[in-house]
Amino acid sequence: MSELLEKILSNDNMNAAYKRVCANKGAGGVDNVTVEELGDYIKEHWNGIKEQIRQREYKPQPVRRVEIPKPNGGVRKLGIPTVMDRVIQQGIVQVISPMCEPLFSEWSYGFRPNRSCEMAISQLLKYLNEGYEWIVDIDLEKFFDNVPQDKLMSLVHNIINDGDTESLIRKYLKAGVMTPQGYEETRLGTPQGGNLSPLLSNIMLNELDKELEARGLRFTRYADDCVIAVKSESSAKRVMRTVSDWIQRKLGLKVNMTKTHITRPTKLKYLGFGFYRDSKAKEWKCRPHQESVKKFKSKLKELTCRKMPGTVTSKIAKINQVTRGWINYYALGSMKTVMTEIDAHLRTRLRVIIWKQWKVPKKREWGLLKLGVAPYWAMRTSQWGDHYQLVATKSCLSRAVSKEVLEKAGLVSCLDYYNKRHALKLC
Repeated sequence: MSELLEKILSNDNMNAAYKRVCANKGAGGVDNVTVEELGDYIKEHWNGIKEQIRQREYKPQPVRRVEIPKPNGGVRKLGIPTVMDRVIQQGIVQVISPMCEPLFSEWSYGFRPNRSCEMAISQLLKYLNEGYEWIVDIDLEKFFDNVPQDKLMSLVHNIINDGDTESLIRKYLKAGVMTPQGYEETRLGTPQGGNLSPLLSNIMLNELDKELEARGLRFTRYADDCVIAVKSESSAKRVMRTVSDWIQRKLGLKVNMTKTHITRPTKLKYLGFGFYRDSKAKEWKCRPHQESVKKFKSKLKELTCRKMPGTVTSKIAKINQVTRGWINYYALGSMKTVMTEIDAHLRTRLRVIIWKQWKVPKKREWGLLKLGVAPYWAMRTSQWGDHYQLVATKSCLSRAVSKEVLEKAGLVSCLDYYNKRHALKLC
């Protein structure tokens, strides 16, 4: 029995993997065992599973296929392993990842410790401000579905050189997928959604990183999102042609030539960010791409639909969760104008919800009086009826349910929160 596999199966490592899987929560797999039931399942089955792994007799269960609609059409296929298999995969990752990290490129930022999208964007901005303003945007067609497994396993072997562990990893690649139509084999790819997939994708694409470094190219890569920055259009054309050819010949991956393109920074969308040149500072900066902003507004609109059940307090809690997460991700970018606009619109929609929940004139008059509106205006406004938008923007309700009142109710101001987060990013 190999030392590496024993390290993976050790109590300390598997306990840490179990805690990580439980913290991430998530849906159950094909066996319908949930994260909440995982502890009891492990107590009952772990000793037997561990022995099967040691004897190379363990068979991972197929992943459950889930299709997530993409904003621009089509679907993203996710494969959800059983919670037990997620624990085992996480245990493998915790031991193998430290072996891989020293080999990975400095310009690779996805699914790695102490690295983030923000670092990839900062590096790209550095390239742009050094004069590398022609961008080659490489699009790998359905990367996670098309990874050649034999090529991937040869790269894994080069790093870990351990037959027992390699056998277990290959079994996860070959586990298959359960769709509504039944079981399907997986002869290609590594299921997107498993704990192993991010590490395996980095092992595969590290070969691309090394090739780009050998050519002296400036690039950033986050998972399968890779952009290369060069100084001229002719260089961009040459790089796009030769790199695309190399990826297909050497890695056996498909390059989507309809989406792989040459672009300028102002037309680039990378990791949800757009780019613009600040004429005053004479430098390139980033901001949330207009499509990202549109998607954010759409989510807030959904959360503030006046027909949705729930109290104002519960709605505010959900809004805060979404806004904090979105702003934390995009805090590096410039977006004061957008945040100001969204704040105003959000407060208007909350006023509409409040007006609707008060329902009848008597309750509306009572609510306005409680907020300090003069009796005459409270009485007059309460008679405006269900002209929600008019009441929320043109009546005394807009002054009564002010920013300060909503903040006391718990609403986080998008602009104020962004200013704090942005200042921290620039420190």
